[in-house]
Amino acid sequence: MKNFLVIGALALLFVVGVAVFLRMGDKAPETAVETGPAVTESPMEAPATATDEAPAESDEAQVVVEESAAEPEEDERPILLAQADTSTAPQNWRFTEGQHYNRMVPSQPTMGGADKIEVAEFFWYGCSHCFNFEPTINAWAEGIPANVRFVRIPVLWNALHEMHARIFFTQDVLARNGVLADGEAFHNAVFQEIQQRGNRLTNEDSARRLFERYGVGADEFDRTWKSFEVDQKMRVAQDLGRRYSIQSVPAIVVNGKFRTGGADAGGYDVVTDVVDELIARESQR
Repeated sequence: MKNFLVIGALALLFVVGVAVFLRMGDKAPETAVETGPAVTESPMEAPATATDEAPAESDEAQVVVEESAAEPEEDERPILLAQADTSTAPQNWRFTEGQHYNRMVPSQPTMGGADKIEVAEFFWYGCSHCFNFEPTINAWAEGIPANVRFVRIPVLWNALHEMHARIFFTQDVLARNGVLADGEAFHNAVFQEIQQRGNRLTNEDSARRLFERYGVGADEFDRTWKSFEVDQKMRVAQDLGRRYSIQSVPAIVVNGKFRTGGADAGGYDVVTDVVDELIARESQR
């Protein structure tokens, strides 16, 4: 009897287990069916979104192209204006480089600063051409523009040139210090002394006597004649003469760039015209 009950209980448990297993088997396919479509629909939304944004990107691209096409037209306008500005510069010059004047390459320093266009006359008191050119260059110097500086530089080719250069720089220092009343008058007197009176001023004593005639005492003369300031001016003049390749006088150098003279310009009466044109060229820089 007991065995019958045990067998019945086991049979009941078996039936219940089979029923549970079948029930679980029925639920598994339903879950698979629910999740499947969800996974399938999810990746389809991305293409739909991408398709919506693509036209917007295309519209923006067209706007960029239109703006980009307009920019070259705006850039061209200032270029045309810049070209129009240069048309006012003189196109024809009277004098020619290599014929009426020579350009120094590279450009060289000047005696004064860069605040003005410097016109330097190289000369020698013993040169008859320099003596004859003096009235012309003096008259020109009286009417120079405000942006131009005129300087005289004596050459120092030999001992006599050095003596005369020292006379020039001694009068320059004494005039600036107020010891010599009129430096320009003394400068002209040196020319007259050598060219007209035959006094070649070949030594220090003859120079001292000339200064004394113009009110400069012997002590003041001696102190200035041998001064460091005069020596320094002599060194600068010698250096510039070498840099500018001065081989004849009178010679004119404009702003350490252009060199001309009577032979180059076609006559001493034309030299100042060449200088004026070179000043005009430099003024346009």
